[in-house]
Amino acid sequence: MSSPATAPPPPSNLRRIVAASLIGTTIEWYDFFLYGSAAALVFNKLFFPDSDPLVGTLLSFLTYAVGFAARPLGALVFGHYGDRLGRKKLLVLSLLLMGGATFAIGLLPTHATVGAAAPVLLTVLRLVQGFALGGEWGGAVLLVSEHGDAKRRGFWASWPQTGAPAGQLLATGVLSALTALMSDSAFGAWGWRIPFLLSGVLVAVGLWIRLSVDESPVFKAALARAEERKAAAAAAEKMPLVAVLRHHWRDVLIAMGARMAENISYYVITAFILVYAVTAADLSKQTALNAVLIASAIHFAVIPMWGALSDRIGRKPVYLVGAVGVGLWMFPFFALIDNRSFGSLLLAVTVGLIFHGAMYAPQAAFFSEMFATRMRYSGASIGAQFSSVAAGAPAPLIATALLENYHSSAPISLYVIAAALITVLAVVCAKETRHRDLAGIEATSEPDAPAVLPADARTA
Repeated sequence: MSSPATAPPPPSNLRRIVAASLIGTTIEWYDFFLYGSAAALVFNKLFFPDSDPLVGTLLSFLTYAVGFAARPLGALVFGHYGDRLGRKKLLVLSLLLMGGATFAIGLLPTHATVGAAAPVLLTVLRLVQGFALGGEWGGAVLLVSEHGDAKRRGFWASWPQTGAPAGQLLATGVLSALTALMSDSAFGAWGWRIPFLLSGVLVAVGLWIRLSVDESPVFKAALARAEERKAAAAAAEKMPLVAVLRHHWRDVLIAMGARMAENISYYVITAFILVYAVTAADLSKQTALNAVLIASAIHFAVIPMWGALSDRIGRKPVYLVGAVGVGLWMFPFFALIDNRSFGSLLLAVTVGLIFHGAMYAPQAAFFSEMFATRMRYSGASIGAQFSSVAAGAPAPLIATALLENYHSSAPISLYVIAAALITVLAVVCAKETRHRDLAGIEATSEPDAPAVLPADARTA
């Protein structure tokens, strides 16, 4: 039975909440992935023109990785204030920061105009993007998770996760259309700016929708209880970060390990593939972009299916299917690309993203169910974003360096397989969470009390 504070909202209201989270995360990921695609296609020439082409790509991916370095800081700041002030306020701020930085990239002067200042400015704006995204993910998935009920939480919470392939789809689609309609010289001269400037329009739409939703009822109830305890005890509540590290350190480590294969495989499959397909397999940029475009659409469709399956059989089994699958797929993945046909490339990317979806879909509910409400934003964000520094941030950079040094895809496959083994170990060590009531966790695990789960959750 759900408590009054956690009773699921009417279907129409829940759909509006899901839509607000989905549209917001789509825009944020569009901005973030747009940079990754541009880093592979044009930034090496525009901002690092004095380097060897592959070295220029490495430098371009280095600025791409810088955005990941800022994500843990965003997780800490947004997590702290999201657990203190609410999810909605911080989600609005993250959208404004991300959209503003992306729009500004579209206005940047290149190396030919301002010299060394160009890559410096690019790096600064990439840091702002990473900071904003570090705070976006936790708030978006929690807003949905805390509005719904446990029976279908995996399904509903997976919809904000589809913002990643939707953003990838949108970013790749815009770039694919521009490269198809424009000459290489026109695209390199000014056409690459168009998708970045479009971000301004998308942010305005996303902001309008995101401002229309209510704050999480679970958070509002928890905040009221915390204020009552504070008034009764006349004592300050512990910082969410301190409470997370005290009561949920094991869950943070599990979340970090669970993200290794998910994060690394995704950026190898969607970002590094643009380099490998062109430089090693002699395929055109347009062919590679089209393959990622179609595969991202399928990725979008399968994520809610995996989320719904996690409601039926559990978060762990679905997650393990994805981790084991992506590890086993890496050698066939590159072998298919080496066939140098569009059909083989499409199959390689599509199957890889289907396995990725099995990890990504239950992740939102899985991580949300690990933490108490007044430390949930901090806990989920820290676990998710700190791992990105070691996982997603260097993934395209490491893959490109391995290709440069060994002239073979085998070391890259082994790199992803090692990440898959780490994720399998982390998920095996985790407890199944699908039966947990989010308010039930809160009842006995406030920031100033031991994190003790209800009996049904402990035995799940």
